[in-house]
Amino acid sequence: MAEYENAVFTNMCMIYSGGRILVQNRISKNWPGITFPGGKVEPGESFVDSVRREVQEETGLNVNSLELCGTKQFQDENDARYVVLFYKTDDFEGTLQSSDEGEVFWIDKEALADYKLASDFKEMFEVFDSEVLSEFYYYSEDDEIKLRLL
Repeated sequence: MAEYENAVFTNMCMIYSGGRILVQNRISKNWPGITFPGGKVEPGESFVDSVRREVQEETGLNVNSLELCGTKQFQDENDARYVVLFYKTDDFEGTLQSSDEGEVFWIDKEALADYKLASDFKEMFEVFDSEVLSEFYYYSEDDEIKLRLL
């Protein structure tokens, strides 16, 4: 008999143009700071369609040619596996506009450290920007939460 676990699927998208990246200054109480646009995958929605919808809602841009470039995962407070699918693209169109989620704006990739980042976003960005990393993984060891980039 197969064992199953509950899972929550979300997404995040790095939109880039040359050496610039589009960031969002999230105003959320539980995860504020600079990050990339993204959100939850709705029931019955494809992963790619969910990224397109979230990016459009949060930035006003339409994205194409999405590349799956990594994942983040951890056990949430309900003991479900929380999975964030990382996508990136430089294929976009539309007029940039901020949303209720927070202000969106372009920065030079090298300037990211100059901003107040959302918790653990620095390590997440390492996966987005890497040619060899593909996973951001929180795990428990000796009653301590640890992080691995794989």
